Amino acid sequence: MKVPVTTVDERYSDVSAVATEWEESARALQTAELFWLTTVRVDGRPHVTPLVAVWADGALHFCTGADEQKALNLRGNSHVVLTTGRNDRKGGLDIVVEGDAVRATDDIVLERLAQAWRAKWEGQWQYQVRNGYFVHPAGHEVLVFSVNPVKILAFAKGPFSQTRHRFAVTTTAV
Repeated sequence: MKVPVTTVDERYSDVSAVATEWEESARALQTAELFWLTTVRVDGRPHVTPLVAVWADGALHFCTGADEQKALNLRGNSHVVLTTGRNDRKGGLDIVVEGDAVRATDDIVLERLAQAWRAKWEGQWQYQVRNGYFVHPAGHEVLVFSVNPVKILAFAKGPFSQTRHRFAVTTTAV
């Protein structure tokens, strides 16, 4: 993975604040248990839902059923925002990931991601891979999406700083 260009936005940061290092932001993405995904409905209204995701191979990956609202939204608009962090004001690190969700269909990639799901949640998520899908233990197919970040914002609290990690835009699908 390429290392992003990292800058602190002094307009929105305490005078003594410094940029959050990329390694700290990446660690927050790797260890977060819950993300909030924002997609856009066909009529332009936002749709927000919590979900689990894994950070692997320089991207954030999530899955959904083909008939779920987020999957329907992604058919018409691939732009997404995923957020994670803490809901207290005085401490912690909040992360915002912006990018496009691209369907992952390569079985080799999906096998790696299924292993990442199992490892992150100590076996709680047990997906098999078949023909470009995760297959849930109940037997239904699950779509997997990958978000290669264009921009990641890190909001540190205490002292408050707003850091931007900007990535080179790539158009390769997973």
